[in-house]
Amino acid sequence: GNAGLRLIIKGRLDEVRATLGRGRCRGPHAGPRACACAVRAAPRPLPSALRRPAGPSSAARPSPAQPPLRPVAASPVSGIMFSWVSKDARRKKEPELFQTVAEGLRQLYAQKLLPLEEHYRFHEFHSPALEDADFDNKPMVLLVGQYSTGKTTFIRHLIEQDFPGMRIGPEPTTDSFIAVMHGPTEGVVPGNALVVDPRRPFRKLNAFGNAFLNRFMCAQLPNPVLDSISIIDTPGILSGEKQRISRGYDFAAVLEWFAERVDRIILLFDAHKLDISDEFSEVIKALKNHEDKIRVVLNKADQIETQQLMRVYGALMWSLGKIINTPEVVRVYIGSFWSHPLLIPDNRKLFEAEEQDLFKDIQSLPRNAALRKLNDLIKRARLAKVHAYIISSLKKEMPNVFGKESKKKELVNNLGEIYQKIEREHQISSGDFPSLRKMQELLQTQDFSKFQALKPKLLDTVDDMLANDIARLMVMVRQEESLMPSQAVKGGAFDGTIFQGP
Repeated sequence: GNAGLRLIIKGRLDEVRATLGRGRCRGPHAGPRACACAVRAAPRPLPSALRRPAGPSSAARPSPAQPPLRPVAASPVSGIMFSWVSKDARRKKEPELFQTVAEGLRQLYAQKLLPLEEHYRFHEFHSPALEDADFDNKPMVLLVGQYSTGKTTFIRHLIEQDFPGMRIGPEPTTDSFIAVMHGPTEGVVPGNALVVDPRRPFRKLNAFGNAFLNRFMCAQLPNPVLDSISIIDTPGILSGEKQRISRGYDFAAVLEWFAERVDRIILLFDAHKLDISDEFSEVIKALKNHEDKIRVVLNKADQIETQQLMRVYGALMWSLGKIINTPEVVRVYIGSFWSHPLLIPDNRKLFEAEEQDLFKDIQSLPRNAALRKLNDLIKRARLAKVHAYIISSLKKEMPNVFGKESKKKELVNNLGEIYQKIEREHQISSGDFPSLRKMQELLQTQDFSKFQALKPKLLDTVDDMLANDIARLMVMVRQEESLMPSQAVKGGAFDGTIFQGP
């Protein structure tokens, strides 16, 4: 009864164990105790009458009823697989090593930030993709001001040399953007040729069309000042609606493009003409988020008496306070930045001290260039993150089939509420969001059905870059600064300036 049933069950279990153990055997075992799978899988012994005499090959001959037992060695494929997984895990943990700060910024942008920008169409809304020349170019200084405020004369005063394409006069003379850069010989490179040169950081300017490129050029000349910095001269800003329309391109948008990439923005004012035109006001507003780069110069101050100069300075500060909405006071340099003698020498010591301060600020640009590029990349990454949240939120609210156009209009009109919702959910500062009015204008022409949903992996990669990689680059910035303590602008008007590092 029960004893026989137990024997039958035990036999069946032994057969199952033998079958399962076959693939787990790791090889032949010496000694009287073989592994369990080999013992259970071995065929039952025949009666002694039916046994063949033991020969040298009988132990190795497998039973015809059972497939031969093959020792299973460690799989090389599995070893490679686990080795690859462990290497991948180590790659994530180990920090990337960079030779220079510029190389590190270039690699971090291409590997971690650019995929997020492309996924959420960042370049169609805010700024074109960065190229290698943007990380390797020399520091640039952008001069902005109304006509006849002395922008071109200021450049000539710095380099103490005329440059190709230079025109100076009391009327609006400079009608082009002129990039004054170092070159082996004097010459002019037209805009259409300039934007196809991969060595120059101007390739993305071709998006502004021929109307702009026909008014853009590069003046090359050998000059010691231009060994360290490049200077961008701009057309004089006019007043009235007619002149702004006749340019043929978006003047404020071009200046905003330059503002993102230059190291210093100098706004020049004439002590005799403090009125800020509508176009100039629009330009200053376009420079928002770059207030740390802005310096103000009150030029031609030697043409008025001391008492009048005080009133002019106060009026200028009042006018700027209405346009530049920052709690900090804008730094204003007072002087007469040209090579001629002062007309009214009463304030000579003041003008000389102000000129020295401005020159020292410009001289520090090569030393701080890597830090400026690092700071700009951080600002770009924060904006790209906010943009990703905005686009994914719009995608989430869109219907699948019907009513897409009406829903699109509703979302655009209520974009401010979406901003507030993102700000609450993701703990983002309101200062990181793009201009509401500009974003609404850009969204009008977009197809919301092509927007992408939120992809946390891309955002996590950017967060890791900001939290870990940028911190390591900050250490490298200080190391590079310590290795180049004397790096400063030399030559031209800077020869008489004693530069002291920060």
